[in-house]
Order: sequence, then structure tokens, then C-alpha cells
Amino acid sequence: MKAVCATDLSAASEAAIETETCLHCLGKIGVEEIHLVTVIPSNVHAGMPGMKFEKRRKRALARYREIIEDAGFAVETHVVRGTPHRRINGVAGTVGASLTIVGSRGKSPLENRIIGSTARNLTRTTIAPLLVNRIERGVESPELVREHLFDRVLYATDFSENADRTFEAFSYLRHATVDAMLVHVRTPKDPGPESGDPRDRLSELAGRLAEWGIETDVEIRQGDPAEELLAVEEAYSATTTLLGSRGHSRLRRLLLGSVTEDIVANANGNVLVVPPERSA
Repeated sequence: MKAVCATDLSAASEAAIETETCLHCLGKIGVEEIHLVTVIPSNVHAGMPGMKFEKRRKRALARYREIIEDAGFAVETHVVRGTPHRRINGVAGTVGASLTIVGSRGKSPLENRIIGSTARNLTRTTIAPLLVNRIERGVESPELVREHLFDRVLYATDFSENADRTFEAFSYLRHATVDAMLVHVRTPKDPGPESGDPRDRLSELAGRLAEWGIETDVEIRQGDPAEELLAVEEAYSATTTLLGSRGHSRLRRLLLGSVTEDIVANANGNVLVVPPERSA
């Protein structure tokens, strides 16, 4: 499995790349080759006063490469220029990546009002499953909030086609997952009784995970999906929340409010977003 790891050469990126436990988790789910990608914005130039981009890039990427190679991975590096989320997706498509990884320091009042961060833009547009590594905020030397990435997985489902496809991620996560919480949030838009009892449907999924030795609980909630899922994530102390992204029209992409984006912006831990089939 190939993974693209996006870095902006910040302290937060270092935390995601240099954490030995994190790299070990990636190895357990089958990642063998990591492509390090750093994107230089088009409006930033090496000749600008005080900007020693070339030396800084080479020095940081060389250090990151050595760390990742020492952990047993094959490594390639890519320095590209342009819009970060577009270029990251471009590299992922070119190398045939099965996973894209990006660090995020999480929510802030500004980030919750304005779409601008690479993590949130990738949530909308990613062509491969996207792992958002949650990094500590407000400290000079940040660390990963949840080092054991896939130890405790919260899987959120609305029983849609893409949610079913998202569940298949357990086919590789199971090698690193100890227990899982399967959650469905009832809303007024839920289908009628003819589609089956949601608890029975969750129990069926739990049975599949039990065959892989994963201890599983199920929970049904009612209310706002994002709020309820975030409440379960906190109570369950999930290391990663697994959910699908259905994708939206161009107009919808300009607006805040999707469940997936709210989870990415506000979750305490890591988030793994699986895009629709059409984007894969």
C-alpha cells in the first residue's frame, strides 16, 4: 500500500512524521511506501526577503526521509508548487496512493467559520481515504493527540452506499484495531421501517468485526449527527473516527455544514474520511 504524507515543514508536521508509534500503525495496516509531499504556494518565491525555502525544504525532507526509512518504509519526496490540496491530490493520483495523510491542529474560531485549511479542503476533494492526524494546539513542540491511530475506531454510518464502502476499510484497519464503536444517529430523514431496524443492522456489522477478533459495541443516537458523533467520540475516547464523505456539488463545496467537515474540524482525535467511489 502506498501513502502520501503531506507536510508544510511545520512543527505540527514534524510531530506527525516523527512519531514512531504512528509509523508503526501505518506499517500494521499495510503501508509499505510513503511519498512525502510539500507544496509551496504559487505566491511564495525563494527570492523573497528572509525566505530560505530551498535549503529549508531540503534539510527538512532529508531528515523526514531518514526517519521514515529507518522505520522500514520505502520513501519518495515531492516538492511542488501550487494550491496545496490540489497538488496533494495530484501526487496521490499519479503514484496510485491508497491513503493520504495530513496533520491538523484542529479547531479554532476562525477555522470553523472560513474554509481555508488544507485538511478541510482535502476533506471535500480527496481522491483516496484521508487520514487527518490531530496535533496538539498552542504548544511550541506539539505531539499527536492520539498516537495509536487505529486502536479504538468509532465508525459512523447512515447506511448509505458510501457508508457501506467505508466499512470495508476495516479489511486493513483490523490489523491495528483492538475495539470499535459502531454508531448510527437517527434523523427525521431516516428511511422507514421497511429498511430494517438500525440496531439489527449495526449488530450484523459488529458480527463481521468479531470474526476478525475486534471487540465491538453499537450505539443508536438521535439528534444532530455531528453533535452526537462528537459526543460519542469524546465518551469513547476514540483514537480515530471513521466515516464516509458523500461529496457535494460545486455550490455545496462553498458552504460549511456537512457532517464530515464538522467532524474533521471539531473531533478531539484523528479522523479517517473515505471518499465516494466516483472519486477513487
